[in-house]
Amino acid sequence: MPARIVLGVGAGIAAYKACELLRLLTESGHQVRVVPTPGALRFVGEATWAALSGQPVTASAWDDVHEVAHVRLGREAELVVVAPATADLLARAAAGRSDDLLTAVLLTARCPVVFAPAMHTEMWEHPATRANVATLRARGCLVIDPASGRLTGADSGPGRLPDPAELYAVAVAALARGTAGGGPDLAGRRVVVSAGGTREEIDPVRFIGNWSSGRQGYALARAAAARGAKVSVVSANVGLADPAGAEATHVVSARQLRSAMLAAAAGADAVVMAAAVADFRPEARSDVKIKKTGAAPEPVRLTQNPDILRELAAAREPGQVIAGFAAETDNVLANGRAKLAAKGCDLLVVNQVGPGLALGTGDNEAVVLGADGSETPVPRGPKEALADVVWDLVAARLTAQPG
Repeated sequence: MPARIVLGVGAGIAAYKACELLRLLTESGHQVRVVPTPGALRFVGEATWAALSGQPVTASAWDDVHEVAHVRLGREAELVVVAPATADLLARAAAGRSDDLLTAVLLTARCPVVFAPAMHTEMWEHPATRANVATLRARGCLVIDPASGRLTGADSGPGRLPDPAELYAVAVAALARGTAGGGPDLAGRRVVVSAGGTREEIDPVRFIGNWSSGRQGYALARAAAARGAKVSVVSANVGLADPAGAEATHVVSARQLRSAMLAAAAGADAVVMAAAVADFRPEARSDVKIKKTGAAPEPVRLTQNPDILRELAAAREPGQVIAGFAAETDNVLANGRAKLAAKGCDLLVVNQVGPGLALGTGDNEAVVLGADGSETPVPRGPKEALADVVWDLVAARLTAQPG
């Protein structure tokens, strides 16, 4: 449903990326009012924001005083997104200052507020910035961690504004939770998600793999970030931009995934194994491409890969919630119940796969089985919907645990 959104823009070079975020929001039918800081207009001009939004643009609380814009915009907004949020803007927001229109709007807003920081690594890692982020999160704001990558000039590291499409997905999720009355129920929690499909090399150019695109795992990562969690995602061969607000580790094989997941799970509140892991790998990998000779090829002997989900469940820390996925082609529920018992996890998302089903698609249908005997059916719909159901069930199991 269309909503009234304020897009705040801080004075950083990443302001140009907010143009694409604005386009995504307006093309989805939302009414977006852009409120830049005065410094932001040095990077992208007022005319650009007005043309893209179809709304008047000002950075000053002294314009249109008769409309009391500094109060009205915040009161009427159903979502405020600040992208980029510079170190200066985070500091002023945390201190409750109102020295321009945007910071005044932040003080009057009573809706979900999302900050997408972007700055140089040293500024992001400074104790003052960390303290300001912690203050804003404690007040219920969603401050997503920046991405790592190329910054201004030749510098590279944490501090990059995430991909606009990923920011859009987080904004939509935050808006949906705000409309439904759900807050950042995973705030203060650290979660780990695996995504994609592993590849087991036969030779330098061939591998055993599967059709997983990583969309379900990334939807889980985005949903967790939108609910306030600190998210780590272990990504196996995914051709998508890293989820906004998540720290991503990229792997190829099942054994690499196992090492990364066991390391990331230490100290986590919840772990969700959404990656499609190859059950087998070649016993031996050829160092050179295997050539056609005209004769029948040598058979590829297989050996079993480690059962990562079972290992995670067996090594779980007190209070830690472990969830997994089971892709089945037949006897879906019976096989799922057997796997739930064998793996020892708290939740198992069981879905049927096949041509046009689950793997590589934008939608999914599943039944979430609980170790407590519960069954939660999720009708076919966007993978984001299934992700929210999974986190609802995880959050319920974390409720009794200290944050």
